[in-house]
Amino acid sequence: MKLLTLALLVPFAAPVHAQDWAKSRLDASPRHHEYVTLHANGRNVQAFVVYPEVKQKTPVVIMIHEIFGQTDWAKEMADEVAAEGFIVVEPDLLSGHGPNGGGSSAFPSQEARVQAVSGLDPNEVNADLDAAADYAKTIPAANGKLVVAGFCWGGGKSFAFATHRHDLSAAFVFYGPPPSDLAAITAPVYGFYAGNDARISATVPDTTKAMKAAHKVYEPVIYDGAGHGFMRAGEAPDANEANKKAREEGFSRLIALLRKI
Repeated sequence: MKLLTLALLVPFAAPVHAQDWAKSRLDASPRHHEYVTLHANGRNVQAFVVYPEVKQKTPVVIMIHEIFGQTDWAKEMADEVAAEGFIVVEPDLLSGHGPNGGGSSAFPSQEARVQAVSGLDPNEVNADLDAAADYAKTIPAANGKLVVAGFCWGGGKSFAFATHRHDLSAAFVFYGPPPSDLAAITAPVYGFYAGNDARISATVPDTTKAMKAAHKVYEPVIYDGAGHGFMRAGEAPDANEANKKAREEGFSRLIALLRKI
């Protein structure tokens, strides 16, 4: 049963191995990248931080990686958002869970990372994200506004974090499932879903009804023809047209919403 669950969570496992294109784009970035050590309930959490090249103070995006851990694509995605004028703090939620106490990069295989991410304690994840959010509040270049954005497994954690953290200005959920209890959400939630992803997108109608009944802001968009993981798959050199289009439209929507905050 556990193997079946993992298989359902990783519909695009094979292409993730080859992310040279993501690393090349990241290496070519002119933006300032740094790694910081966060402290969460007695454990150290490594976070990748990217700064935009802007004059004014800006909101901070707490970015949550996919079930594959903090890959080159996850960091490249952070860099792309920073390129649009926002500080991004992306914690490696596998910090300390890898061989010899390492993080995502210490695991011997993608399968091992997927299993480790799948087994993370939700309370620990929220504590790590709290540490990232608390750190974001101390950044001199930040303007005090905070949002969370996550992809795949991270999309679900983004939605869940919105029930836990009440100083968020928005939560962005990319093809992630909703939490069971929506009552504590205070921030608007913006959803990005794939048309060819029934496992996740089938949750949207009931979530829409539940959020409306709870008087919460929830604005989902489903991108026709796209598959789960389109923000990554749509950026790859071999992207199909539906994923490429969904990725471009999804990214444009994300940035437009961020600029309204």
